[in-house]
Amino acid sequence: MPGIDKLPIEETLEDSPQTRSLLGVFEEDTAATSSYFSQLFKAMQRIYDAQNELSAATHLTSRLLKDYEKQRFPLGGDDEVMSSTLQQFAKVIDELSSCHAVLSTQLADAMMFPITQFQERDLREIVILKEVFQIASDEHDAAVNRYSRLSKRRENEKVKNEVMEDVYTSRKKQHETIMQYFASLNMLQYKKKMALLEPLLGYMQAQISFFKLGSENLTQQWEEFLTNIGTSVQNVRREMDSDAEATEQTIQDLKAASDPLYMPDPDPNKIPVNRNLTRKAGYLNTRYKTSLVSSAWDRQYFFTQGGNLMSQSRGDVAGGLVMDIDNCSVMAVDCDDRRFCFQITSFNGKKAVILQAESRKDCEEWIATINNISKRIYLSENPEEIAARVNQSALEAVTPSPSFQQRHDSFRPSTQGRSGSQCSAGSESPALSSLSLDSLVAPDTPIQFDIISPVSEEHTSQAKSGAQGRRTNPFGESGGSKSEESEDSILHQLYIVRFLGCMEVKATESTDVIYETMRQILAARAIHNIFRMTESHLLVTCECLKLIDPQTQVTRLWFPLSSVVLCASHQENKRLLGFVLKTAGGRMDGRPVTVCYVFESNNDGEKICDSVGLAKQIALHSEMDRKATQKQRDLDKAKEKQQEELHKQKQIEKDLEEQSRLIATSSRPSQSAADGQFLVLSNSQSEDSEAGEEGQKKGESNA
Repeated sequence: MPGIDKLPIEETLEDSPQTRSLLGVFEEDTAATSSYFSQLFKAMQRIYDAQNELSAATHLTSRLLKDYEKQRFPLGGDDEVMSSTLQQFAKVIDELSSCHAVLSTQLADAMMFPITQFQERDLREIVILKEVFQIASDEHDAAVNRYSRLSKRRENEKVKNEVMEDVYTSRKKQHETIMQYFASLNMLQYKKKMALLEPLLGYMQAQISFFKLGSENLTQQWEEFLTNIGTSVQNVRREMDSDAEATEQTIQDLKAASDPLYMPDPDPNKIPVNRNLTRKAGYLNTRYKTSLVSSAWDRQYFFTQGGNLMSQSRGDVAGGLVMDIDNCSVMAVDCDDRRFCFQITSFNGKKAVILQAESRKDCEEWIATINNISKRIYLSENPEEIAARVNQSALEAVTPSPSFQQRHDSFRPSTQGRSGSQCSAGSESPALSSLSLDSLVAPDTPIQFDIISPVSEEHTSQAKSGAQGRRTNPFGESGGSKSEESEDSILHQLYIVRFLGCMEVKATESTDVIYETMRQILAARAIHNIFRMTESHLLVTCECLKLIDPQTQVTRLWFPLSSVVLCASHQENKRLLGFVLKTAGGRMDGRPVTVCYVFESNNDGEKICDSVGLAKQIALHSEMDRKATQKQRDLDKAKEKQQEELHKQKQIEKDLEEQSRLIATSSRPSQSAADGQFLVLSNSQSEDSEAGEEGQKKGESNA
């Protein structure tokens, strides 16, 4: 007889989707076998129960045997030897259908017993093993899921040991159960043949012994045929016994060899990491987004095929393409407080996949394998050269890097075009790669999810007196009192926004700080399950930015436009935008504080940023005009002051000339007095002389 199709017991530990698919074929064959044997059993049962209708029952059996070749068994459907043998049996049974009379005892022992044993023992055992295997598989999946959710930050050794022991026990139980299940299915292929042939052989032998057929009905040819069939059955039995012994030995060897592999995170000293792989397959947890701020994980079977990364779920016939890993970049990352996570980014930076391995060894091997495929390293080369080129890069990739560009290429698209031949992990710009998280965001910075404005602290008293009990018109119109913004502001833009959060930042030179703040705030909302957002109206004017309550029209936040140093929207999700605000003296020590506010808008975030930019330009031009006007006023005042000084100087000179003339007049009589003649001056002349002297002294002091 031709060879028996068997399930590969060596692949039971891996439990790949291909193995599950092959198992499904065997289970379909078992269902078809059970259905067929149920009909055959009923036919033989009718032979046993109704002796008067034995001829009709024998004819039915003959017809079923003739229809065997029309049956579509997933396994062994093209067994021509079995089909021809059954055809000959059908012919003999049809010829002897009218000769059976009293065969109850012989038929019960030789025909009904083997098929009853096959029905009640062998097929029932398969059903029970299938149920046990399903339970063990579900327990293993649950244990692995609990193990995957172990916290990396809050690691508890006791909980970790309990979970790892649970994984070990469930995996061992599943492996032993599936090996026993596969072995029983393989043995069923032999038992099916025997269960089909032995009742027929017993039936024929009972007929021979009962009727003592002579040479007319049972010639030497038929005896030789039956002898050959008996010999064939014995050969099948011996082959089954030999295969059962080999299968049992294989199971024992696999159990001994697979015991270290039951642990999810084996000791790397016992099982070293192979960094020279160019092909790898296994189960990984993949991260996918379920909403804007939340994500979930799914366990799938991943494998490499050429330059592609493929995935396949249980029950799928074939795998699907995940991404092209030629010239891609791969590195270990921290994600959702899970261990052994790594990220694969496509060559153009537009697609990234975050995966979680089961152990550090598995994570390092996946990173090394993808690096080998990405750099076109093949095992046909010298293994020592491969190890020298790959070992260092794999070690660097396994260690999480704080580089902003490396960690968040999947969060925002690349701002530079890349050529196809140079798109790799090393093609990052030096400016971006030098930016670290500490240079962007202050360490240990809390995130505020409620509306708190450190920018408006210096305006607290003014805000309390002006905003409390007063409705702020977002369009700048006021009834009797002057609004906080100028009445003649030429720009008033109103947008609907939702406040996501804010945090203190350090760098203000690049929009990367806004992208990093968005990432941290959205991640914190997802971790802490914070989904409530405060909706407000954002009013953009040439003097300030305002957040206004849409119900009460009360100003919630007030930002001077001069404090806005950066404004940008997310390059993938255009509804996200952020402002970086700088205030002076916000700390206790008087140092300035820089805070980044993140919002979600119903409109395009770029439009809001354009409005803010336009407002700053208008404010800049207004400030320049104001300074020019003030400068002109200062020049006019300086000119007027200079004219006044010149006028005073001329008046002083005129007074000095008058005093000099008076002094010259008064000096003439004094010359005649010197010749002995005395001149008597009147009182008025002496007073004029004294006034002239005082005027001269006053002029000299003013000069």
